[in-house]
Amino acid sequence: MSGFDLILFDCDGVLVDSEIIAARVESQLLTEASYPISVEEMGERFAGMTWKNILLSIEKEADIPLSASLLDKSEKLLDARLERDVKIIEGVKFALARLTTQRCICSNSSSARLDMMLTKVGLKPYFAPHIYSAKDLGPDRVKPKPDIFLHGAQQFGVDPSRCLVVEDSTHGVHAARAAGMRVVGFTGASHTYPSHADRLTDAGAETVISRMQDLPAVVAALGEWADAI
Repeated sequence: MSGFDLILFDCDGVLVDSEIIAARVESQLLTEASYPISVEEMGERFAGMTWKNILLSIEKEADIPLSASLLDKSEKLLDARLERDVKIIEGVKFALARLTTQRCICSNSSSARLDMMLTKVGLKPYFAPHIYSAKDLGPDRVKPKPDIFLHGAQQFGVDPSRCLVVEDSTHGVHAARAAGMRVVGFTGASHTYPSHADRLTDAGAETVISRMQDLPAVVAALGEWADAI
């Protein structure tokens, strides 16, 4: 797998099945705040976005004020639900055991939430200490900005062109492409929807997988293609 020097994983919806939990919490809060929205629509429209940016987007679109208290309320509710219910994505440990390339996590979730989720599902030892939160870089540097992926590459001294990103959201794919990295899309989490793969491809993913067990073979194939260029 000499085609890449670093694989950068998103966390939510790629390593842990957390996006569906977030969609349930957030759709309930928004509906109670007079913006009815289904769990499915939350996943399709807003997966990969921070709760703050979701609220800002809805305020702009619907021209309705959303209480600032929703920010804290969602974080507390979501942390409690994640700590209770979050599960690993099937096949992740299989894939990680077969990937020899250096790896890290680059996520929009907070460092505290990442630590909690990865510890709960037993994935922290596979990545620590290379677990990076865009929120630690600054409030305005989350995906779809490329900052967190560039930060991850910098920690390893790796050129972005030698990096491969695994992402489940169009916002994440846009961020990776803006960073000059290649992308594999993933649609194997519970929040997936019928046009998910097409949207990831349109955003810039070179290929899309729905089973994490397929990732090692895809990395090898993409790496060979890169070496042949």
